[in-house]
Amino acid sequence: MDLDLHLSAIAGGDPGAFARWVAAAEPALRRSLGRYAARLDVEVVVQETLLRIWQVAPRVVLDGHPNSLLRLALRSAHNLALDELRRSRRSVEADAVEHELEPVAPVETDPGLRANIQRCSEKLPEKPGQALAARLASAGGEPDELLAERLTMQLNTFHQNLARARKLLAECLRRVGIDWEGALSQ
Repeated sequence: MDLDLHLSAIAGGDPGAFARWVAAAEPALRRSLGRYAARLDVEVVVQETLLRIWQVAPRVVLDGHPNSLLRLALRSAHNLALDELRRSRRSVEADAVEHELEPVAPVETDPGLRANIQRCSEKLPEKPGQALAARLASAGGEPDELLAERLTMQLNTFHQNLARARKLLAECLRRVGIDWEGALSQ
């Protein structure tokens, strides 16, 4: 059954249509997460996925294949599960390392560098600037697919805008005497 029959009503904000979609889609969503059940709380991933689907449904474009919204939910759930696994692994590793390392004095940032980065960021063209700002604001907490959706960009376009933003930012910083790419490669 093609659950996209509910999409226009969901996009219009109809909670009843969303409830009907969830009732039909949730079993497939839970089954798809079965391989992660031993390592993370699948319920958290399911709930977060459903919340995100409710939020992005108005921007979903049908691609001519059945169950566009369900396929998006399955991909989003998979990405959320992977993000959660990475986050929990980093958390466990950080806890282990925290007990082994001595405290380090904080490093003061260079206000001139910060100001130059801000000025160069403000000079970015609109789309690359939006992509970079979204990536920085998410701080790695959201997959690029979701960030691209929010900006109504295809994933590939989002990545191209990020690459362009990085290149333009590096060029601008180089013009003011900052070679941050060279510093990173050392």
